[in-house]
Amino acid sequence: MMHDFTQVLEPSPFHERVIDRVLTQNWAEWNGYQTPRVADTVASEYFAVRSSCSVMDLTPMEKYRITGPDATTFLNRMVTRDISKLKPGRVMYVVWCDDRGKVIDDGTVFHLRPGDYRLCAQHHQLDWLLLSSIGFDVTIEKETADVAALSVQGPTAYSVLVAAGVKGLETLKPFGILETQLAGFDLTISRTGFTGDLGYELWTDPQNALAMWDAIFAINERGLYDVRLIGLDALEMVRIEAGFIMPGWDFNTAESVVRAEHDRSPFELGLGWIVKFDKPHFTGKKALIAESKRPAKRRLLKLSLEGNKVPSGSFLFDRKDGKNIGSVVAHMWSPILKTALAYGDVELNKGQLPASIWAEIYYQKELKWRLAWARCKIHDEPFWKHARRAATPPNPN
Repeated sequence: MMHDFTQVLEPSPFHERVIDRVLTQNWAEWNGYQTPRVADTVASEYFAVRSSCSVMDLTPMEKYRITGPDATTFLNRMVTRDISKLKPGRVMYVVWCDDRGKVIDDGTVFHLRPGDYRLCAQHHQLDWLLLSSIGFDVTIEKETADVAALSVQGPTAYSVLVAAGVKGLETLKPFGILETQLAGFDLTISRTGFTGDLGYELWTDPQNALAMWDAIFAINERGLYDVRLIGLDALEMVRIEAGFIMPGWDFNTAESVVRAEHDRSPFELGLGWIVKFDKPHFTGKKALIAESKRPAKRRLLKLSLEGNKVPSGSFLFDRKDGKNIGSVVAHMWSPILKTALAYGDVELNKGQLPASIWAEIYYQKELKWRLAWARCKIHDEPFWKHARRAATPPNPN
């Protein structure tokens, strides 16, 4: 499907349904598509994810189809994780690096059928994919506009989709793929998402987009379950709670920086668990092996803060009025956890975490700027986890 060059932003296949529900007319650009930042209110959309069922248009996500005799070998050569262990019908979270071991992007690899993969990424990656594929017998096609996608997330997501007529969800495990039908058209469902909650991502031909949307929102109109469209702002909140990182937001990607040491390696992002040195060579392996033998210089840390102030744009220190050791790169007030959360890019001392971390928070009250200090607590696990995310079959709600 070709982009209409006369349009500044491309409407997704769901646009005529989405636009009716974006009461705020608060839009953003996402990979050349018009996408809502807030549809109604951030609060109602946040609680749709955590308390009922949310729907988000995923069509703008960059999607690439990778096929051919060398498809598995090619992907295994590009990403840090061992793709040879990804079975058909499964999904794997991956990152890929440049030769210096710095992260270019992260994404998910869908092994649809033997030798047939879909790679989903945050940013445009066609140039890197084509460059990396030299010498491999593979075909790489950008299919962003050829696949209509919805994310259906929340504690009632399973019940909503079953009520809409989806068959086979009861046996679908996390990171699994289901080929099924809905309202007479073919539909691919993966048990994946960016919320840390029970959820699914639905993929189909754009000509089926409105029928898929209508089947899901009909459940809301029948009064069975609350189903609500969400935008990027609510997604930002739940992904921080879930411990997910965002390339280009939480860290600079390797191809975007102009200054040395402003990009990050998987180890510096806390993603060492997906770097596999026991697999064949991959781009950046030599540099990452060398880095793994040195004391770490910095780390992206998950932090919760004392008090009720959100650390927007805050610097981090080793004590009150002490040495600056980093800065906050993402932040939120968690309604469900009743605390301020943040990701902090923090310097380490010979590979050791700071004994204490304090955030310097400036806030405005009645037009007067004030300063508050908040002690930070480091978290190794996601801030928010719920058993329903992995339950198979999910408990009907």
